[in-house]
Amino acid sequence: MQPLQDTIDDVFGVFVTFITPILFFDFGVGVPFIIIVLVLGGMFFTLRYSFVNVRLFRHGIDCVRGKFDDPDDPGEISHFRALTSALSATVGLGNIAGVAVAIAAGGPGAIFWMWLVAFFGMSLKFSSCALAQMYRQIGPDGHVLGGPMVYLRDGIREHYPRLGWLGSALGLLFAVLTILASFGGGNMFQGKMSFEIARSVIPALDTVPGMAWIVGFTFAALVGLVIIGGIRRIGEVTGRMVPTMCAFYVAICFVIIAANATHVPSLFVDIFRQAFSPEAAFGGFIGVLVQGTRRAAFSNEAGLGSASIAHAAARTDEPIREGADAMLGPFIDTIVVCTMTALAILITGVHDPGAQMSWADGAILTARAFGTLHSAAPYLLVVAVVVFAYSTMISWSYYGERATEFLFGRAGILPYRIVYVFFVALGPVLRVDDVLDFSDMMLLSMAFPNVLGMLLLARHVRTKTDEYVARNI
Repeated sequence: MQPLQDTIDDVFGVFVTFITPILFFDFGVGVPFIIIVLVLGGMFFTLRYSFVNVRLFRHGIDCVRGKFDDPDDPGEISHFRALTSALSATVGLGNIAGVAVAIAAGGPGAIFWMWLVAFFGMSLKFSSCALAQMYRQIGPDGHVLGGPMVYLRDGIREHYPRLGWLGSALGLLFAVLTILASFGGGNMFQGKMSFEIARSVIPALDTVPGMAWIVGFTFAALVGLVIIGGIRRIGEVTGRMVPTMCAFYVAICFVIIAANATHVPSLFVDIFRQAFSPEAAFGGFIGVLVQGTRRAAFSNEAGLGSASIAHAAARTDEPIREGADAMLGPFIDTIVVCTMTALAILITGVHDPGAQMSWADGAILTARAFGTLHSAAPYLLVVAVVVFAYSTMISWSYYGERATEFLFGRAGILPYRIVYVFFVALGPVLRVDDVLDFSDMMLLSMAFPNVLGMLLLARHVRTKTDEYVARNI
């Protein structure tokens, strides 16, 4: 299998080398354009909707608790399962390894920027998921097709008839990028990093011939068993798996933090002080901001539009209600889970400020922090990584399926599933750098068409939000 592996590695290498300078062009100011889009986009929508991320936060919690659930409402899954399906695609390696990478490259101050980006990102996710509900398509059998590809095409055409061509182009572009992202960040990246982290904690795995292929085919079989059941089956699995694994992971971090509780106040002082420090690691203030923003975007996907595909399937006749439910995602993912990882790493002192670190190294750093609790704790981290990676794979398969259906109709779903499962098997055997770069590029590039379309439709969302608040809050 080595010649096949080498050929695929070479193809990915050429693609990554060509695209990277375009996506991360920084105009000579040191901040990639995509980061500017996400930061300014989050600030704009927060102000445009009058801090909806604060005003409807409690309401969003009520939605998740099932206070407004009605089985007769149109849709396929509950508010809770829509949120857990979306969270299963985001809570994972970004929270475990990405936070460690951000701390190593940007110092403790990077965590402050992750918080800020998540806070503004809640408004981005609110807007995207509300729009996904407004313009979703529901078939006679209750099957739902929704997400940015639909609202970019139909929403822009409805409100700006002369720009219908632009909406169609943005919807097409988003669908293509979603499919590619599902193969990258939602698929190969998860398998590759899971394997790399497992072999770093359990060196004996390297002694087994073909272990990478064994891991890949095992993941492929497990993913295939779930995705054939569609969003209802995915919602059932993630509804049980995500809350359990989040609680498990956060509990371990909490025990580590509690054991060193006297250091917590000084850690928060360092986070705020170094967020603006010109001497901070990796390029001063700009470097810290870029690291925090980039890792936050990868962690919670706010602004990318992917989560809205899952939230479009929620059972409700109130789009703004689902937006309020969805905006809890960045809060849980980044402000809660990522913060627990950051504090566990910082409080144990295992990090090396200024070190250049890969994602696998970042996970090893987190494992080292876990190891201060007990020698068996790193093995528990491996379990968490594998489960989080698996849940991410099954959720991203749904995102890619809906994008494929948008482009080719339902006839394209089965071929997509076959190709997706093939890429699951392939992930652990590819070169690390190419998988990481491809994943970053495809995920972050989704923000371009999505944020542009949401800007055009912001007035419509604001009107609907004001109407909903007047009726229900």
